[in-house]
Amino acid sequence: MMTYEAGEFDVIVIGAGHAGCEAGIAAARMGAKTLMLTMNLDTIAFMPCNPSLGGPAKGIVVREIDALGGVMAKVIDKTHIQMRMLNTRKGPAVQALRAQADKPLYIQEMKRVIENEENLSIRQGMVDSLIVEDGVCKGVVTETKAVYKAKTVVVTTGTFMRGKVLIGDIEYESGPNNQRATVKLSENLEELGFELTRFKTGTPPRVKSQSIDYSKTEIQPGDEKPQGFSYETVDFITDQIPCWLTYTNPHTHEVIDDNLKRSAMYSGMKRGTGPRYCPSIEDKVVRFHDKPRHQIFLEPEGRDTEEVYVQGLSTSLPEDVQYEMVHSVAGLEKAEIMRPGYAIEYDAIVPTQLWPTLETKRIENLFTAGQLNGTSGYEEAAAQGIMAGINAAAKILGKDPVILDRSEAYIGVLIDDLVTKGTKEPYRLLTSRAEYRLLLRHDNADLRLLEKGHDIGLVPDARYEKFMTKKELITKEQKRLRKIVIKPSEYTTEVLEAANSTPIKEAMHALDLLKRPELSYADVEKMIEPDHTLPQEVKEQVEIQVKYEGYIKKANQQVARMLKMEDKKVPENIDYDDIGGLATEARQKLKEIRPLSVGQASRISGVNPSDVSILLVYIEQGKIATLAN
Repeated sequence: MMTYEAGEFDVIVIGAGHAGCEAGIAAARMGAKTLMLTMNLDTIAFMPCNPSLGGPAKGIVVREIDALGGVMAKVIDKTHIQMRMLNTRKGPAVQALRAQADKPLYIQEMKRVIENEENLSIRQGMVDSLIVEDGVCKGVVTETKAVYKAKTVVVTTGTFMRGKVLIGDIEYESGPNNQRATVKLSENLEELGFELTRFKTGTPPRVKSQSIDYSKTEIQPGDEKPQGFSYETVDFITDQIPCWLTYTNPHTHEVIDDNLKRSAMYSGMKRGTGPRYCPSIEDKVVRFHDKPRHQIFLEPEGRDTEEVYVQGLSTSLPEDVQYEMVHSVAGLEKAEIMRPGYAIEYDAIVPTQLWPTLETKRIENLFTAGQLNGTSGYEEAAAQGIMAGINAAAKILGKDPVILDRSEAYIGVLIDDLVTKGTKEPYRLLTSRAEYRLLLRHDNADLRLLEKGHDIGLVPDARYEKFMTKKELITKEQKRLRKIVIKPSEYTTEVLEAANSTPIKEAMHALDLLKRPELSYADVEKMIEPDHTLPQEVKEQVEIQVKYEGYIKKANQQVARMLKMEDKKVPENIDYDDIGGLATEARQKLKEIRPLSVGQASRISGVNPSDVSILLVYIEQGKIATLAN
């Protein structure tokens, strides 16, 4: 079959999942003529697994995407059925929003955004191969032999690469939710010399809501306080739908134990590595055999569908066993399974083959993002998508690449972990992965990243000006509280005792009083002349910055030391074989990763502090300059 010229673009994005959507929109908004190619226009931003966004670390990522000018936060704010702030009894560094999504509505809203985006075209088609000339990617070819030329290409194929569904002893070629798998593109990447790995993920059964006995479960309502992921959201959804909590029991575990050999996970059929932090119910029963029960959350998939996602019951057991297992759970005794659970294996790129911009080292102008890079989750995918889209557009528009530091964003932690350390299993972002998590909070994503989003061209001037006003108000309020003196009185004693705080014996500045852990801004506000014009988000930010001033200062000092290492660049022409004293493993890893800075080199697994010291001395002695001459 003859090929035909189908069009020329600045940026082509392959895939329209969460990574592809952010990549395509970012590139288009930066002024690049962009094309998104997807196998199915009806499954844009589809959620093949759990119908939710956010949670610890992940929820902060959604806010970071919003601060940079991305769209995920705005779309979920318009389409969720429930919103909850998690970890409210803990400090601000671990608090995060989590939303239950209306899956069909989320797809509809994201599709509307994409279809109305200037500079962005979207077409249905499967890409079979990349056009590569002299080590440079110059376009793609679809299965219908359409040739699309491009200056840069972003691959965001998710879990579709040579996807294989496993249910019991049955396996068949498929992407998620019985969609077509991407086979030829996977083969093409191997032909181009990329190292691929094999990962696995899975889903639980979906059951019909009308068949659930909710009286045997515990209600899990959303928060009464209206809130959203986007800093721009002002119209909040208040009509929320609850989730429900139930548990497995010894009979459930007996059913699983008796049928382990029939599970694709334990029969030897599975070859891919599964996610450690989202195990199947088989894994949980085997690994935690002493536990009498495991939590099961019943999560509605939307307002206008009867499907309920059985969170916590991910499985690859045969269908007949799934029925027995589901019916053993309280409240699900008569549940009708509308879709069985399944495991899916797929190809992923070994992410150490990428630069921190997410451009591949092997092929110039080719970028990859999302689960293809070994991550697990919609939020991690979207985060990579926006960064790949930004850098793909920046490269052809003559702009500087954008790389976020680990101290700037969880997105920076995510990408640095992938390209520097790689991953042996589907990577999940956790708060524990961030050294500076007190700085990377849910409440301050805009303070960290919005100016950068404006400089990139994704945040419009009107939003930026509003943000600058917020920053100014925070500074002015801190100065005001520093000047206000609160004197001992019967009233102040009453307010302080009501807040379980010690009465003051001498005058104190309001700012110093706010530093007391037990006092809130609202408590201090009762003892001074309040500023009724001050937005709540400003008050919240003032309180956090004042209370955690010492910790934040210490963290910033650590960041300053780290940035000194990041500023020490590793020259491109360095020959690691010429550096005497390096350990053999360190030499091999440095040659493989090709770090851009000494800081990045120090985070490579297998590179020890002694190797970093040798590298530093070698660079600082100027031997690189001598070699270059």
